[in-house]
Amino acid sequence: MNALNKLASRHDYRCVFISDTHLGTRGCRGEFLADFLRQTNCDQLYLVGDIIDGWRLRKSWYWDESHDEVLRQILLKARGGTEVVYIPGNHDEMFRAWLPLGLEIAGIKLRAEAIHETVDGRRLLVTHGDAFDSVVRYAKFLAILGDSAYTFALVSNRWFNAVRRQLGYPYWSLSAWLKRQVKGAVKAIDRFEMALATEARRRGFDGVVCGHIHHAEMREVNGVQYMNDGDWVESCTALVEHHDGRFELIDWAALNRLSFFEPTHTRVPAAA
Repeated sequence: MNALNKLASRHDYRCVFISDTHLGTRGCRGEFLADFLRQTNCDQLYLVGDIIDGWRLRKSWYWDESHDEVLRQILLKARGGTEVVYIPGNHDEMFRAWLPLGLEIAGIKLRAEAIHETVDGRRLLVTHGDAFDSVVRYAKFLAILGDSAYTFALVSNRWFNAVRRQLGYPYWSLSAWLKRQVKGAVKAIDRFEMALATEARRRGFDGVVCGHIHHAEMREVNGVQYMNDGDWVESCTALVEHHDGRFELIDWAALNRLSFFEPTHTRVPAAA
């Protein structure tokens, strides 16, 4: 049986938050994300930035059928009554030029940030988070260099897990483990979380939902609920709000025991 068809029942949530899918890169797990969207019902869907990787597409074109399927599933949700809000990040910053127009495209609302109200009345700031990353904000060339190094780590990660798969072991993120071992990276994550929580508290919010750093997390920071929905490159996580108001981080790859070794996809030519 195909692993992507293991779950027969659909998952029903009040709200789903996803970010950092990086469509247009080889590292994007488009087939996993499309499967998650197919098997998920929700009243609201927040796309919290870096959905399409404009940085990578400007360097070289890569797009496969799974990326098309992700976009199709998002559009189907918008047409089916789900409120879809798209908050551009730094990798899809090309859409930020359209923000002053307040556009709604095919039922998808384009916003700089959003305010989400939970079942129990709490107000959450929803933002990608790159504005609170000093490297991205003040030294973009360093961010681009870091992006290249991260891409190399992801390629190594795929081949590492190909070997693990042959040996019968489940997926384990080498790239995420390497990131945790670098003290500077751990400190940067802590600073990022503190900065976002401080801003949310200053503006009177009860919590903040973000992405950007590819590190799924739910914890309280200085009396503010900090929630990062992770990514769909090295972990395949989403943040969901249940109908009773409970929040949960869903690890789709772990839940379905999916292999991260890259299968063969049909590439879509740039002209398409």
